[in-house]
Amino acid sequence: MSETTPSDRSVIAITGDDRAGFLQGLITNDPPQAGGTLVYAALLSPQGKYLADFFIHATGDSLLLDVKSNLAEALLRRLSMYRLRAKVGLAPLSLAVTRGTGPAPVGSFADPRHPALGWRAYGPMPQPPVVDWDALRVAHLIPETGIELIPDESYILEAGFERLHGVDFRKGCYVGQEVTARMKHKTELRKGLVQVRVAGAAPVGTGIFADGKAVGTLFTRSGDRALAYLRFDKAPGPMQAGEATVTFHRDAAAS
Repeated sequence: MSETTPSDRSVIAITGDDRAGFLQGLITNDPPQAGGTLVYAALLSPQGKYLADFFIHATGDSLLLDVKSNLAEALLRRLSMYRLRAKVGLAPLSLAVTRGTGPAPVGSFADPRHPALGWRAYGPMPQPPVVDWDALRVAHLIPETGIELIPDESYILEAGFERLHGVDFRKGCYVGQEVTARMKHKTELRKGLVQVRVAGAAPVGTGIFADGKAVGTLFTRSGDRALAYLRFDKAPGPMQAGEATVTFHRDAAAS
């Protein structure tokens, strides 16, 4: 099954002799050197906070960035600010983005975050059936741009980027690296994105409380499970989110 979402995703082309080195010094992962694979990465603020996440595909003399449409303009503006004297061109492309599960069509690329997320393709495709992506994301603990991943607020390690192959700790310097490396090597994460069980009604963005104190936020829900941002040490038992009861077991990892 698959789904074409041309209005939900935008593609930015980076061209020029310096395109790989330009991105290398900015993003959390190594850009691809040749076609055939997708790389998942993010651009961070100097303070280490998430600004945008995207997929990168190398094709011909370009690197194509597949990003959520409502972040594309800001991402293009930020990349232009960093360009300085680098020999690169930056331009939006009118290119449909298709994603799906099941047998991958010729010319598609495996989603690097998790095998359950299937494949992505670029260019015209017939309108295919819809996939319940929220259910897949909740089952496998996958954050979504603009929901669990919030610009100028989220930290990528708390959102699971290491598990999602979205950050490389062996690469050279990039914007926000110092904060990210310190979170990786010098501290134990005390809060982050987790899967919880929910009984009752509560919309996305509802605060989660334990003993009257705020301990997190409820996000995407599918059935009786949901994604939530939690303080691990403050969530030992049943919690409340609006009219819903929320429970979290740290050893019950998503598959």
